[in-house]
Amino acid sequence: MSRDRDLDEFGEFAAWALRDLRRTAYLMCGDWYLAEDVAQEALIRVYRSWHRIRRRESLPGYARQTVVRLVIDERRRPHRREVLDAETPTAPVGDVTGEVDERHRVLAALAGLPPRRRACVVLRFHLDLSVAETARVLGCTEGTVKSQTSAALQHLRVTLDDPTLVRSEP
Repeated sequence: MSRDRDLDEFGEFAAWALRDLRRTAYLMCGDWYLAEDVAQEALIRVYRSWHRIRRRESLPGYARQTVVRLVIDERRRPHRREVLDAETPTAPVGDVTGEVDERHRVLAALAGLPPRRRACVVLRFHLDLSVAETARVLGCTEGTVKSQTSAALQHLRVTLDDPTLVRSEP
């Protein structure tokens, strides 16, 4: 009976968390297919630990931390460092409002960041985590989060040529 209840609870949590986990993974890796795989792998790992987790309110943070670590680990694998030489044969068609083009510019700029800096930006500004929460998720010091975030924002300012990007940590 308890196993059925656990399975039901996990099913509810997975249905609630999957979209956000997938979006976080995508912002970190820029690949929807990889993001889907990472989000699913994170949920598998949460399920394996389900019976040991007593504080259910910590589940979103645990799952998010798992996603971040999986994306960073995936980027370290040798097959991910391969680069294709051929250019895409067709040029993309711009959208009328410019919103999609702008989103692509931002995602391309994020893709140019090293994994840890990208994780800092996604966790701090997309998920709105504090410096301390980001440090806990990444397993580093608050000073590292601040310096990595600062360097990432400077890179994004230059890449996007946008001086209005956040200039200081609150």
